[in-house]
Amino acid sequence: MIKTEKPLPAQIAPAFAALPKAPKDAMRALRDLICDTAAETGALPIEESLKWGQPSFAPPKRDGTPIRLRWSADTPDRIAMLVHCQTTVVDAWRERFGDAFAYDGNRALYVPLDAPLDTDALRYAIAVALTYRR
Repeated sequence: MIKTEKPLPAQIAPAFAALPKAPKDAMRALRDLICDTAAETGALPIEESLKWGQPSFAPPKRDGTPIRLRWSADTPDRIAMLVHCQTTVVDAWRERFGDAFAYDGNRALYVPLDAPLDTDALRYAIAVALTYRR
């Protein structure tokens, strides 16, 4: 688990504030992992914003594709890590991780809330998205 929480920018803070504790904590950890991975891969600056009311993390367009995080009361046991559906990012994730994660077609990888975050796998998944165009 990531030890430090980076302050949330004002533009995305309301989306996090509206979440119940478990998904909020996991989504904060994922956000920190996205920011850390962007720095490690040089996919900076990351533009943090809300897309469809959900936190979105966009690397420079020359580098990769945005990652959006979604939690829903309809599926309260997981967070979706979404990417643009016209990329092959989810295919790369599926090839690397197989059935270690659940997926939604070519749009998302699901992060379960009932287990510790697999930070090594998620760091790899995030790096693939943030550097997709390299």
